[in-house]
Amino acid sequence: MISKLSKILTFVFLFTITTGFIPIFALIGPGITVVSSGNVYKAGAQYLIDHTMKKKTGKSTLEHFSDEIKTQNKEFNMNEELRKLVERRILETRAKLDLTKFNQ
Repeated sequence: MISKLSKILTFVFLFTITTGFIPIFALIGPGITVVSSGNVYKAGAQYLIDHTMKKKTGKSTLEHFSDEIKTQNKEFNMNEELRKLVERRILETRAKLDLTKFNQ
């Protein structure tokens, strides 16, 4: 039993080292799901979603997710810059109008 487990672990370790780490996660993820929850259907759905995402986008789910976060951060930064620009323009306009004369 122990020798079988050591052979499997050796194979997984060598496969991980020689493939660049990332492709193995697509196989380990559903395996961990089966072991932790015992739900084969959930693991199959997870593998199917990962495979479909890779086929449609050309990226793994992790790469796709990180790209979406980067895009959202860029949009947030652009909104922040626009807000600062508008606030600065409002302050400049108020200074030019000299609104103290209108409040009397």
